[in-house]
Amino acid sequence: MTACKVCEQPLVLEVEDDDDEQEFVPDDLEIVCGCHFHWQCLMDQAAELAKSLKCPSCDAEIATHTAGPSASNPHVQAVPGAAILARYTNEGGIQENYDILPEVAEEAYVGANPEVLPARAFHVMCSAGDINNIIEVLRDAERTRAEQTEGYERALSAAQIIRYQDSLEDSKSGLHLAIEKEQEEVVWLLLWMASTLSTESFPELVVQAAQTMGIERPSVLKSEDIRTLKDNQGRTAEVVAAQMGGFWTALLQSGALRPDA
Repeated sequence: MTACKVCEQPLVLEVEDDDDEQEFVPDDLEIVCGCHFHWQCLMDQAAELAKSLKCPSCDAEIATHTAGPSASNPHVQAVPGAAILARYTNEGGIQENYDILPEVAEEAYVGANPEVLPARAFHVMCSAGDINNIIEVLRDAERTRAEQTEGYERALSAAQIIRYQDSLEDSKSGLHLAIEKEQEEVVWLLLWMASTLSTESFPELVVQAAQTMGIERPSVLKSEDIRTLKDNQGRTAEVVAAQMGGFWTALLQSGALRPDA
């Protein structure tokens, strides 16, 4: 039986079924050189793999080049249109020509910058409209900073998480993502917490909800206003909303997304 080149164990993963019984499912990631790995075993090599684009076992070149931009990530070798194609067999079936480079890049980036994990989770919540967990992540960040726990010297503050721009996702902010996913409640929440928009400009229901949840408005400088942040295409959240049209027409007309409002 073919074994993983890293741990030398069979290419299966032990999981629990619906009856809490142990079972084994395939976990076989084969890259173009013919070497096989468990998914996580290969991802554990992400930092070096992202830089070298070589197999961590046989040292063969494994990047292919396709039309498209290079990965905008300092932890990935700058090769225009690079891809690492693999054949991945897991519980869900077989995926042919699966480009694993984005996952490798993400794993390498997070490994080098573990402090961004809460910010990346925050972005997922902004996209999903998960208000309660957005607030919890921000409160956890402030508690962590206040406790100054060993190992958290680089932990991001709530303000930094709110303004975080993900280099793996076109430098978008949580506000950009909320606009793209039509999460209006999240948009108003972010404006409440990270903009200079006057309190009088907020809908009464938004103000009441913020007060009910105990979310105070911090003092925000114009230079810190989340509405001024631009993605890699030079777009503010207002520009993204204008490009989408329709759903955001009323908000655009109110001027609430305008950085100087």
